[in-house]
Amino acid sequence: MDRMLYVAMTGARETMLAQAINANNLANVSTTAFRGDLAAARSMPVYGEGQPSRVYAMTERPGIDLRPGVINQTGRELDVAVRGEGWIAVQARDGSEAYTRAGDLRVSTAGLLVTGAGHPVLGNAGPIALPPAKKVEIAVDGTISVLGLDQNPNAVAVLDRIKLVNPPLDQLEKGTDGLLRSTTEAVVAPDASARLATGALEGSNVSAVEAMVEMVALSRRFEAQVKMMTTAEQTDEAAARLLKLA
Repeated sequence: MDRMLYVAMTGARETMLAQAINANNLANVSTTAFRGDLAAARSMPVYGEGQPSRVYAMTERPGIDLRPGVINQTGRELDVAVRGEGWIAVQARDGSEAYTRAGDLRVSTAGLLVTGAGHPVLGNAGPIALPPAKKVEIAVDGTISVLGLDQNPNAVAVLDRIKLVNPPLDQLEKGTDGLLRSTTEAVVAPDASARLATGALEGSNVSAVEAMVEMVALSRRFEAQVKMMTTAEQTDEAAARLLKLA
């Protein structure tokens, strides 16, 4: 009966992990440019003394749902959405280069162009710093132009350009901070063909309906695993009683 118990116990554990991932996806259904996480598990033999006749469930490396979200017009001059393939390069908390499609940009108190989560946006030579300006414009190719506070309306100056990249999707992995990073050590080069939609934001690619259906399915799967563990216990007790009579 321990074979059934191994499978049911580890299966229930992995179902709980999958439920946590699904709940996190559902909580971010309205988060700008959020990419849903995928849960996966597979059976693994238990190695030790004797033959590997026992198996258990083990979590696979979590994947990412890289389908694009719906682009919604906002009309805000600092809102941008990546049109088609591509990513916006930002600086993570640890100073490394990371990538996102969240284009809810704003100017921090230090004058840096940052995302809604506070990550500095990278330009041609590092984080983009903006001087006090009457107007900031972002072109479809990421070029940033500013109009100074005391400048003539026609004296718009090009300041920098947002670094847009387009690495192979199989070379990206998602961190615990929600940012994507390259699995290779090389810095991803800018992609001149990447384009932005200005005055717009990309929504989450998580479907609330699909997430709710998955939540119900995972709950039923967990209940089935618990029932299997209960059945294994009852069968083991019945076998023990029979041995006592013998």
